Amino acid sequence: MAMEFSVEIIAALAAVAFLAGTIDAMAGGGGLLTIPALMAAGIPPVSAIATNKLQSTLGTGSAFLAFLRAGHVDLARFAWPAIGAFVGSVGGAITLQLIDSKFLSALVPVLLIAMALYFLLAPPMSEIDGHAWLGTRGLTLTSLSIGFYDGFFGPGTGSFFTTVLVALGGLGLVRSIANTKLLNLSTNIAGLATLIVGGKVLWLLGFAMAGANVLGNQLGARLAMRYNGRGVRPLLVIMSVALTLKLLSDPANPLRQWLGV
Repeated sequence: MAMEFSVEIIAALAAVAFLAGTIDAMAGGGGLLTIPALMAAGIPPVSAIATNKLQSTLGTGSAFLAFLRAGHVDLARFAWPAIGAFVGSVGGAITLQLIDSKFLSALVPVLLIAMALYFLLAPPMSEIDGHAWLGTRGLTLTSLSIGFYDGFFGPGTGSFFTTVLVALGGLGLVRSIANTKLLNLSTNIAGLATLIVGGKVLWLLGFAMAGANVLGNQLGARLAMRYNGRGVRPLLVIMSVALTLKLLSDPANPLRQWLGV
């Protein structure tokens, strides 16, 4: 798929990708910023999600390497959950391409608002290791489900993984964020590969955003290891709601037409 964009639009989207990468590495949810920004630039929903998957894959990969070098990633324990996440994401990305684009245009703002409420209302997470309620099989099945969501849509996936690893996996916040990067990288690679086969990725824009997202993820990973991601959620919620309202301000948005507003 080919679309042309002005230098100003590319620069603006790259700036959003940098901020999203920083936030994503610290607390997850960067897609809450990039997907509505891409759609506000006139990109169809499936291509917006696919292009977001390209830039977030490279950004998440860079954050994963930063946490891996710091010794926070447990590759042995999370190998099977990563495989489950991969399989689930392939299924989600295939389903995404079978959905009508008008339905997706109406569904995306609803999902964005739901994710913003999740980030606003979710309780704070423990910073120390606790009891593990799920073993490898349970974590693999949970990762499969979250992976499907990431392949289909994506925003909030990192936070879902982190919440599961803290609440059910027994990990402290920094270790949970670190191992989330492994699981999220797996879902991103799977979803991206499936959407590439479907021809949905805008490559030049995706790589421009990816460069900015990698820089943001490197900054965010260092801030997360130092400050545990404190204070990020309110900013994420405010910006996500603002971008969602921008999408809904378009009179041609199917959701507005269906609601008669």
